[in-house]
Amino acid sequence: MEWLPEFALTYTELDELDHSNALRFLRKAAQVIYNTDKYSRRGEFGELILHAVIRQTMQTFPAISKVHFKDSANDTVKGFDCVHVVATQADLELWLGEAKFYADLSSAMNEAVSSLKKYFAADYLHSEFQAIVNKIDTGWPHADRLKQLLDPNTSLDQVFDVMCIPVLLTYDSDTVGGHAESTAAYKEAVVTELRAAHETFAGKDLPDIRVHLFLIPLGSKETLIAELHERLKALQAA
Repeated sequence: MEWLPEFALTYTELDELDHSNALRFLRKAAQVIYNTDKYSRRGEFGELILHAVIRQTMQTFPAISKVHFKDSANDTVKGFDCVHVVATQADLELWLGEAKFYADLSSAMNEAVSSLKKYFAADYLHSEFQAIVNKIDTGWPHADRLKQLLDPNTSLDQVFDVMCIPVLLTYDSDTVGGHAESTAAYKEAVVTELRAAHETFAGKDLPDIRVHLFLIPLGSKETLIAELHERLKALQAA
């Protein structure tokens, strides 16, 4: 949950966060995720995990969060599950992510591929880019560069040259569920399982775009989401 404020708050809110208002902002971050006990099929925790993973492994910076598109806390929002960038002096890499917080790996893969095919239709991308631009916090340091990249007059070829799609898939793993300790045998089995999953995903009919696949094998998605839900409720009431 330490990534929750950065995931759910705007850049300006994060910039204002300090010891005097930390609890208030943390409560707000928890409340905008959702406010319902019907959480088993919701995807916000998958989006939060994707946010944390690419922040730590790829050193991205979040532009906006999908939760910023909600009119109320329990809305479900379509579109990319994260909008991050990697910024250098010369370039701005655009990281548009997709998260499938599933128990079944085959279903997660198929749904991810289906979403990517839909997203990379030209009309859909232009519409999504406009929605993103409208939500960018003007105080965010890379706001102007990202708005220029996503401008309708910018060629999609130019956007594709600097675009990467992180795809996060979770699934209930027989290997994780069948081991109680992180032994050498367990690690070898997990690596074997992940390599097979990667090979299967790479063999799918994917759009011609750079994709980074993140696989997270779980002991039980049902158990994990129930625990995350209880922690979210506690923060909402803090």
